[in-house]
Amino acid sequence: MRKLRRSLSRSRLSRVRRSLLLASNSPRRRELLTAAGFEFATIAPDVAEKFDVDLTLRELTILNAMRKAISIARAHPGEIVLAADTLVALNDQIIGKPRDVDEAAAILRRLSGRAHEVCSAVFVCHLTSARSTSFYEISRVWFRRLSDAAIRAYLDKVNPLDKAGAYAAQGQGAEIIEKIEGSYTNVVGLPMEKTTVALAGFGIKPKTA
Repeated sequence: MRKLRRSLSRSRLSRVRRSLLLASNSPRRRELLTAAGFEFATIAPDVAEKFDVDLTLRELTILNAMRKAISIARAHPGEIVLAADTLVALNDQIIGKPRDVDEAAAILRRLSGRAHEVCSAVFVCHLTSARSTSFYEISRVWFRRLSDAAIRAYLDKVNPLDKAGAYAAQGQGAEIIEKIEGSYTNVVGLPMEKTTVALAGFGIKPKTA
């Protein structure tokens, strides 16, 4: 009888539909998850991103992703929560989001004609079962040589203030990017190849799968 009860309990658990919460303000991460076929809800975390020069690019992005995820998971312990953080580094100097358009232009001038790294870290957790996982992806991006006129023209078309490095790979990205080595979705803000595998480990799969 005990074996039968345990079997029934496992069967009920296997039928429980786990839901996914995206802890993010980023429309780009929402678009990537939607395009991949995932069903999810979005809650914007009220957490200030840390910018600690004593941490490496990998350490800082993982820390920020974890803080975002935990801030939402505490209020929703029974849900699978995913958060991510993306930063840019040029010669090991970390570059975040610009404070204004002038700083955005200065960042693009620094990146012009050079290669830089884009690191996105992801943190996934389920507090009820005390489970979590984190990972990161680093891609290299080469910029075209940009004149001041080209930089002004680009900034007239996009909002750089919510983007690490003051640019986006999608949309008008081809105007400033020469090539990308590594994961394209990582540069957009969420490395979908690794994210899909990680979510499957929590029982979350695309509706098309």
